[in-house]
Amino acid sequence: MLLQLVNIIYVLVAIGIIAFVLLQQGTGAQAGSGFGGGASATVFGARGASNFLSKSTKWLAIVFFVSSMGMAMYASKQATRTGPAKPDLGVMAQQAAAKPAASIPTAPAQNAANAPAVPAAPAITTTTVPVAAQPAAPQPAQPDAPAPAK
Repeated sequence: MLLQLVNIIYVLVAIGIIAFVLLQQGTGAQAGSGFGGGASATVFGARGASNFLSKSTKWLAIVFFVSSMGMAMYASKQATRTGPAKPDLGVMAQQAAAKPAASIPTAPAQNAANAPAVPAAPAITTTTVPVAAQPAAPQPAQPDAPAPAK
């Protein structure tokens, strides 16, 4: 519940920062500044002290970074406490829990007294037969290459 509240505040603060930054007027936004006006020569412009929008943006940024760090620390503690995350199977997780896996059907058991006797398999023996030396197959004769024309 608390994490949901922090997430909602986090999103609202992010939207507020975006809005306040877009509403602020830049330092070189005066009409004469593009032609070398004196106001654009200063580092921060001719405004002097900061106004409401810049102060609000500063405090919203502080809240944004603090909540980001808090949520990151909370998530890292939850990850070490619960161990590795299990994959979320969604709908398939409900199906697997509802139906056990079907077993493979087997043949009915036979009574040992009525079972026919299985003859023993004959023993297979191996003997080494010497391989006679076979003559090498004759190589086909290659035709002579025609003489080069002059």
